[in-house]
Amino acid sequence: MHIPRPRSLAGQLFAMQVVLVAAIVAGCAFFAYLTDREQAEETARRQVTATATAVADSPSVVAAVRSPDPTAVLQPYAERLRKDSGVNFVVIMAPDGTRWTHPEPDQIGRTYLGHIDEALRGRTFSETHMGVLGRSVRTVAPVREDGRIVALVSSGITIDRISEQVREQVTALLGMAGVALALGGAGTYVINARLRRHTHGMNASELSRMHDYHEATLHAVREGLLMLDGRRRIALINDGARELLGLDADVVGRSAGELGLPPGLTGVLLASEARVDELHLTADRVLVVSTQPVVGGERRGTVVTLRDHTELQALTGELDSERGFTQALRAQAHEAANRLHTVVSLIELGRADEAVEFATAELELAQVLTDRVVSAVGEPVLAALLLGKAAQANESGVELVLTDDSRIDDGVLPPWLPPRDLVTVLGNLIDNAVEASSGAPATDARADAAPRPHATVPGARSSRSGDPEADHPHGSSPGTAGSAHRHPRVIVTARTDDGELVLRVSDSGPGVRSGDVEAVFERGWSTRGPGRGLGLALVRQAAHRGRGTVEVAQGPYGGAEFTVRLPLRAAEVSV
Repeated sequence: MHIPRPRSLAGQLFAMQVVLVAAIVAGCAFFAYLTDREQAEETARRQVTATATAVADSPSVVAAVRSPDPTAVLQPYAERLRKDSGVNFVVIMAPDGTRWTHPEPDQIGRTYLGHIDEALRGRTFSETHMGVLGRSVRTVAPVREDGRIVALVSSGITIDRISEQVREQVTALLGMAGVALALGGAGTYVINARLRRHTHGMNASELSRMHDYHEATLHAVREGLLMLDGRRRIALINDGARELLGLDADVVGRSAGELGLPPGLTGVLLASEARVDELHLTADRVLVVSTQPVVGGERRGTVVTLRDHTELQALTGELDSERGFTQALRAQAHEAANRLHTVVSLIELGRADEAVEFATAELELAQVLTDRVVSAVGEPVLAALLLGKAAQANESGVELVLTDDSRIDDGVLPPWLPPRDLVTVLGNLIDNAVEASSGAPATDARADAAPRPHATVPGARSSRSGDPEADHPHGSSPGTAGSAHRHPRVIVTARTDDGELVLRVSDSGPGVRSGDVEAVFERGWSTRGPGRGLGLALVRQAAHRGRGTVEVAQGPYGGAEFTVRLPLRAAEVSV
């Protein structure tokens, strides 16, 4: 059995409005009919009263009354007056009610049908009474001569004539009412057709159910959802978007340009074209942003989706570090095999003492770096990171130096400084420094510069000396102008100082131009082309999460020096 679908909301409103308009028009017509009828009767009463009074006051009527044959004089006069005044009859009669005039001549001489007592007492009065011509509205007035009542005059209009006049008026009224109903129905149809398009033909229960689903979905989705109207004002925002963007609950109605978001993210919200999976950074998060314009004949707004990419980005960075570490280990395994072949060959040549000396020297070189890092950095994650980055730097021909004042004991880092953020900070700074020092094309933190000549030095060598100036000829200071660098190097400092964690990375690269000190931290800023410019932005974001700071200066080797300071006390973090 087919159950008919309920009428749509637009259809229900249309039917209700049509009935309402019809009821209003019908009520107005009925009220106008009653009013017109009352007015028509009142107008007729005034008309017949004026006619009767005028006849009663006429001297010619008094003179005709005294004549031997009043009918002969008064009948022509009464008929002419009847036609001119528009009444149905003018009857002039004797005080006893005998008619002297009448529209129908055969009624002359007969008794008047109606009341005359009031007139005989000298009063003019009106009444509605059944007469020869039918029911009529009539007025009876006395004719006086020297204070005596010598005759009576009755003038009247039949109810049929009054009804005919009312019918004519009602016909015109109904015509106007029909036009009003047609116009009202057409206007209602146009409005409801527009409403039907906007509601897609859904009825009230369907709209209510959709609203409930909409609200439930809006709060259930963990991803951020943001809707902007045609003027780029926030029309709707869910809890996830408020959290991801760090916005208050009263942002609805505000322009996207007034939210205090980073310029790149604001530009995406204000853009007119669609964006798909663009990576943007806020103060604390890495967001994947997609936008889609809402178009329906005109631009109606934009739908924006936000996904939190912060943890995934951190994991990606760790994976890249692990991948680089794996490549470095693979390269070191290859070189270890070469050294093992050298030892075997020396033994085969009968030079065992030289083989033992060669193998012992290589073992000491490898162990010194591990001992140096492990003794200085008790935090296992940072220690592993430094060992891996030292191996990577060695493969790039860059000497990684851990300064003598580096010291981080195990357990000193508070819970609000997760190792993942420290890996993000130190890992990206070391990667940028190695790239700049090795003579590779400038990264997002470096200006363009030609490659510099360098000698490849094993990563363990710097650890053995622990002195950044060990390879400078004639004991020259690394910061002295004109000093020659035998090796490209990166100097790392990781220590705690006066209640804060200090991570400092300097290099022997070309440095940062003074005009780019702030720009290097912006996402997408790079001299290596598209797809770069994210590392330092993540460094600043991680420092901001830890309520720390990032500073850029010129390092001891003439390159850039990045210093990150992170508070270790809860009071400083809560500010």
